[in-house]
Amino acid sequence: MLSEEIRVLVVDDSAVVRSIIADSIAAAPGMKVVGKAGDGRQALEVLDSVRPDVITLDIQMPNMDGLATLEAILARRPIPVIMVSSLTKLGANITLDALDRGAVDYLAKPDYGAKTKAAIHEDLPRKIRAAAGIDVRRILQIRQERKQRRVAEKGTGTFCAQHPSGRSGKRCLSPFPRGPGAVELADKCIAIGISTGGPPALARLFEALRPPMPPIVVVQHMPASFTKPLAWRLDSLSELSIREAAQGDLLEPNLVLIAPGGKHLQVHRVGTSVKAVVRSGSPVSGHMPSADVLMKSVAETFGAKCLGVIMTGMGRDGADGCAAVRSAGGYVLGQDEASSDVYGMNKVAYVAGSVDRQFSLSEAAAVIALHVRSRLAPEPRI
Repeated sequence: MLSEEIRVLVVDDSAVVRSIIADSIAAAPGMKVVGKAGDGRQALEVLDSVRPDVITLDIQMPNMDGLATLEAILARRPIPVIMVSSLTKLGANITLDALDRGAVDYLAKPDYGAKTKAAIHEDLPRKIRAAAGIDVRRILQIRQERKQRRVAEKGTGTFCAQHPSGRSGKRCLSPFPRGPGAVELADKCIAIGISTGGPPALARLFEALRPPMPPIVVVQHMPASFTKPLAWRLDSLSELSIREAAQGDLLEPNLVLIAPGGKHLQVHRVGTSVKAVVRSGSPVSGHMPSADVLMKSVAETFGAKCLGVIMTGMGRDGADGCAAVRSAGGYVLGQDEASSDVYGMNKVAYVAGSVDRQFSLSEAAAVIALHVRSRLAPEPRI
């Protein structure tokens, strides 16, 4: 149970960054810094005595790095941990690993100067408040179940070294990427909005989702340097083809396009085809990319032939987009509270009456596949 104030342990090898984080927490009502550590070993030494509710944890540290420290902390106590990551490819990949291992969120910060201070002051208190209410034991159980399932699948030989795509690691269980029924699904679309807790949830979804599928477009709230590594990681797990969206990409069956960080993703019909529109702009619902922007665009373009999916995440982005999908005659699925890291975006949409059916993360792929077969499948030819 949380104390009246959220108690935060700050772990970072930079004295400057530790001070910036501590100042940000001190200025926020309802939270306080109860300890500071310059590396993972120091953090473990004070962990039991300071009894934090939330830990901010640097990724790259001497003596004991962020991943090793994270695993040691979670093995001792199920405390919400927010990773503090640099905006680099290496930082992105390590952060994704940390989220897979049980970190609840991350703060992406520029490497130096005023931008670092601004990023910490603007985002960190909000993330700490959300993290303080997360059931880390449940998150660890979900992550462990996924890990065990992957080991079991590899043990049964469901992975192959070669695939018609030419990429190793793709599973050969279903047609790729234009199997029977795929072409008929080209005029349908699935739009997914997701935020906090999203990378592990998307990994679980796309590991299980099988072709044929309509084109899928995704907004995952992430900075620019993170979405491409995320797409690569998801692509390596899935039978579907997954990549970061680029201007003019054609929406095709069994193709998943991830909105680039720092850009809005929309879709636009050009003749009989639908293409991706990647553009700059102002944040919408507090985010860029925004699930509201994407879903409204999909609803306008595909009408009743679209499926909206709203999943775990902080805030309310996507709620208006879900309403637009339903108004256009489409259908909306929402992840339930029990399986969400943060029941925020999906809760707002559900309470507003913009979700037709809720689902647990474990059944997400099956529920989406059922909807595709029953509602989006091509009509019988006479």
